[in-house]
Amino acid sequence: MNKIKTTILLIFFGLSTIALAQELPSPIQPPRLVNDFAQILTEREQSMLEAKLRAYHDTTSTQIYIITVPDLQGYDVADYAIRIGEKWGVGQQSKNNGAVILVKPRIGNERGEGFIATGYGLEDVIPDAIAKRIMEREMVPAFQQEDYYAGFERATTVMISLASGKFTAEGYMGEGGFFMVLPFIIFLTLLFVVLFNVNKTKGRSIGKNIPFWIALGMMSGGGRSGGFGGFSSGGGSFGGFSGGGGGSFGGGGARGSW
Repeated sequence: MNKIKTTILLIFFGLSTIALAQELPSPIQPPRLVNDFAQILTEREQSMLEAKLRAYHDTTSTQIYIITVPDLQGYDVADYAIRIGEKWGVGQQSKNNGAVILVKPRIGNERGEGFIATGYGLEDVIPDAIAKRIMEREMVPAFQQEDYYAGFERATTVMISLASGKFTAEGYMGEGGFFMVLPFIIFLTLLFVVLFNVNKTKGRSIGKNIPFWIALGMMSGGGRSGGFGGFSSGGGSFGGFSGGGGGSFGGGGARGSW
């Protein structure tokens, strides 16, 4: 009888887990690297972050996803981030070079929570201690001011710089902090200036009012007309990106709250 009860309980909890997992959201279609289910970013902010992350993905195949949700559906924030990274297959299967920045914003009396989850392939360059510092130094202060875009912008800049080897984890942990990314920013700016002078789209130069990352992404598209990866400002959609490639996560990362 005890064995029967145990079996029934295991089946019950197994079905409950499956049912809960089915509540995890699916990626926005067509696939994007910025999935703002909580609607805390403006369309322009989403577009700038998307262009930045897409340009980096197109160059390196590394995928950094920004995902916001209005609630965690009973999950722990770390468990939610890792589960969604696995479900969506964030990163390339052979490299496991994906990362998920998950944020549940502060709503009413509920505190905001966030987690940076890194795939196996990024754990060496963005170890847990570094992910924790990024969360505490770049994200939480901005989120406390309800400036979610600034937090995502700073965090992704540091993550891209670390993954690209622009500076080391030890350097970032030093007193320089966020300003350690300045050499990387200067390099990209100089690259942008060079490409700006070389690339013309049918005799027209890129407008000065186009955000830097969108312009960089447009130029990295291999001469495709119509903008960055088929971007449509009206619909806010990006083409030419097929979503996660099947990367795996080992539980690395760090959490934060505000």
